[in-house]
Amino acid sequence: MKRSKKYQDLIKKVDRTQLYAPVEATGLAKETSPTSFDATVEVALRLGVDPRQADQLVRGTVSLPHGTGKTVRVIVFAEGDKAEAAVAAGADEVGSDELVKRISEGWLEFDAAVATPDQMAKIGRIARILGPRGLMPNPKTGTVTPDVAKAVTEIKAGKIAFRVDKHANLHLPIGKTSFTAEQLAENYSAALEEVQRLKPASSKGVYIKKSTISTTMGPGIPVDPQAVKIK
Repeated sequence: MKRSKKYQDLIKKVDRTQLYAPVEATGLAKETSPTSFDATVEVALRLGVDPRQADQLVRGTVSLPHGTGKTVRVIVFAEGDKAEAAVAAGADEVGSDELVKRISEGWLEFDAAVATPDQMAKIGRIARILGPRGLMPNPKTGTVTPDVAKAVTEIKAGKIAFRVDKHANLHLPIGKTSFTAEQLAENYSAALEEVQRLKPASSKGVYIKKSTISTTMGPGIPVDPQAVKIK
């Protein structure tokens, strides 16, 4: 794919032979963003795991200290007092059978879904819609819980879910180009520490093989994957 002259000029600022410290990389990501809008900054990791093995499927959640900069639309499957609590916590849509029906008819205007455990049988009817899009509530990510209000609050504040793909890659948003380099680096640190904490016992050799930070449509900036350690 042919790149524009502007992109070619920006990419010259990145030394591909160097592994940057996180705050250097986030600063460079801001500097080399080719877009005029407030672009998303993302980290891409290559992990030393075999996702085909059930005990090496890395997945979890992390609360970014500075949030994602994105307005997250959260729906909640709940009834009664739990539904009222979800509304009070700021959920964008709350319901049960009627919410299942809307989604089955093609409505998907949300970014995250939370459910009380008793709703899961109903949600099973739309699992084939939610699952492939990463929207299926799951106890492992804290989105199937009796405390739906807490889950909504955490997601709205910047809690994100992540899961390694079949090629052992993991992608996480860490903010926007409007963030300072320091804020982005602190979000990166929080994300990387949680990924490190979840290293499977059966994973041998180097766990985080490669780390790259980039913006929407921007060049990838190689980061030293060992630069952030669990404190």
